[in-house]
Amino acid sequence: MNGSEPNHHVVTSGQMPTPPAVGPLTPETAAFYRRMIGELLQTDVPFLVGGAYALARYAGIERHTKDFDIFVRPHDAVRTLNVLRRAGCESELTFSHWLGKAWCGDDFVDVIFSSGNGIADVDDEWFAHALDDTVLGIPVRLVPPEEMVWSKAFVMERERFDGADINHLLLHLADALDWHRLLRRFGTHWPVFLAHVTLFRFAYPSAAHRVPQWLMEDLLNRARQAQPEVDGLGPVCRGTILSRQQYLVDIEDWGFRDGRLVPNGTMSGSEIAAWTNAIDTIP
Repeated sequence: MNGSEPNHHVVTSGQMPTPPAVGPLTPETAAFYRRMIGELLQTDVPFLVGGAYALARYAGIERHTKDFDIFVRPHDAVRTLNVLRRAGCESELTFSHWLGKAWCGDDFVDVIFSSGNGIADVDDEWFAHALDDTVLGIPVRLVPPEEMVWSKAFVMERERFDGADINHLLLHLADALDWHRLLRRFGTHWPVFLAHVTLFRFAYPSAAHRVPQWLMEDLLNRARQAQPEVDGLGPVCRGTILSRQQYLVDIEDWGFRDGRLVPNGTMSGSEIAAWTNAIDTIP
C-alpha cells in the first residue's frame, strides 16, 4: 500500500474485540453507520459502499452482517482509518495488503482496498462506474456490480463460497452488465470466470441465454487452446488464490509454489504469512 500518515494509531489484531453475532440491525448500529458515513463525506474521502448494502440494491437480497463495508483506493486506506479514529473509533490496518478495520464497541466498519488474495485492487475504474444510491437515508455511491462479481469470484473457502451471490447478481443484472469490462477484469484468471458463468447456466437453465454467446465462445475457445503452464521454478498452485487454507498442503508438503507469491501473484511472503496466521481468528 502506498502512503501513510504518522498519526494513525495501528493496534494489533489481538486488541480488536470479537464482532457480535449477526442479527437485525439495531437503531444504535444504524446510527453509528450513518455517523461514520457522515464523517467521511465531510472530509471528502472518496469511498464506495459495498457488501450487504450493495447486494441488497443489486439482487434484492437483504442480509444482516456484522460490519459495514466501505471500499477505498489503496493510498486512501490509512487516511480513511484516521478519519474514523478521529470520529471516536479505534482502528487498525489489519492486513497491509487489503483490509483495515475501525470499531466503536460492538460496531464495525471494514475499510477494504483490495482482496485477500491481492488481486482485486480498488482502482479508479471502481469509482468511474460506481452507482448512485441511498444507504440508511444518506446519498452514497455503490461498488459497481462488475467489480463486485470479480472480487467475489475468488471466495471459495470451506466456510464461505460466494458463488450463489454471483449467480443472483447475474440473474438480476445480466442484461445491464458490461461483460467486456468484466472479462477484462479477470485477465489471466479467466478460467475462474468460465467456472462461474457455467455454474450460472446450470443453476438457471431458463436464463442461460442471458450470458452472451460471444462470451461463452470466447471462454470456451480459450479453454480449448490453453496449454499447460510450465516454468523452470517448478509447479505453481493457484488454488491459494481461491482459498487461503485449503491448498496449504500443496505449498507446505507437496512442493508447489504459492500462486499468490510474486512473481506469479501480487503478494509478498510476509503478507501471505500474516493472512495465513489469521485463519483461526478472522474470517
